[in-house]
Amino acid sequence: MKFRAKDWWKYLVSIALLIIYLFPFYIIINVSLKAFSDTTSRIQFPETIYWDNYNKIIQSGEIFTGIKNCLIITVLVLLVEIVIGCMAAYGLARNQSKLNEIVRSLIMSVMMITPLTILVGVYSTMSKIHATSTYWGMVLVLSAFGLPLVIFLYTNFISSIPVALDEAAAIDGASNFQVFFKIILPQLKTVTVTVIILQGVSVWNEYTYAYYFLQKTSMRTITLVIKTFFSAVSNDYGAAAATAVIGMLPLIIVYLCLQKYFIQGQVDSAIK
Repeated sequence: MKFRAKDWWKYLVSIALLIIYLFPFYIIINVSLKAFSDTTSRIQFPETIYWDNYNKIIQSGEIFTGIKNCLIITVLVLLVEIVIGCMAAYGLARNQSKLNEIVRSLIMSVMMITPLTILVGVYSTMSKIHATSTYWGMVLVLSAFGLPLVIFLYTNFISSIPVALDEAAAIDGASNFQVFFKIILPQLKTVTVTVIILQGVSVWNEYTYAYYFLQKTSMRTITLVIKTFFSAVSNDYGAAAATAVIGMLPLIIVYLCLQKYFIQGQVDSAIK
């Protein structure tokens, strides 16, 4: 693509946006390379790079425990949301009835509820069934909060797929399950990648519910590991920043691998 002088302002705006988006990454990497006693500005690059922050968190092993727990919870939540979400959305999108309209309206209304407002009730219920400090309890709660958005995305996408494809498959003798798994599901790749990135980042960065539900040291996620570096006595910003940098790497790798499908999914959603 050739540079066009008349579009100089577009390039200027793009560069400005790039700097704005990359600035937080620069700050957190910069802080992670500073010693605990370094009191210089967080914007100023350190005169001497201090790698002991990374050495300390790697030797302690807590960062690997946090990554392991985040991976287990995130993968399980995504599996539950994708499997249940796309199948529920197929029924809602294909069966146009008053009951389904009510269900879709309820799903939209549930999306308006802030999870923090029902924290006490959820925690009380999960404590009674001994679901705290367990993977399945955390997966159950986070899946319940994420499903309304997932169903909403899948429903809108499936509604744009011509019903004629279902009818043609039915004429050939395919059952509803065969139509879904062989005709509809293969076309949901782009919206599924969108769900993986949006919900995956949300679950990976979950703090509030993780703080109350995962009380055992062995169950700490990345955000809870970062919290251990802050106390009423002192705050180790360098170690916390180093933990955050390492904790971001899996998300960055996944996004770089799936960005083509994510962008396509965003475009398809906008068009449809």
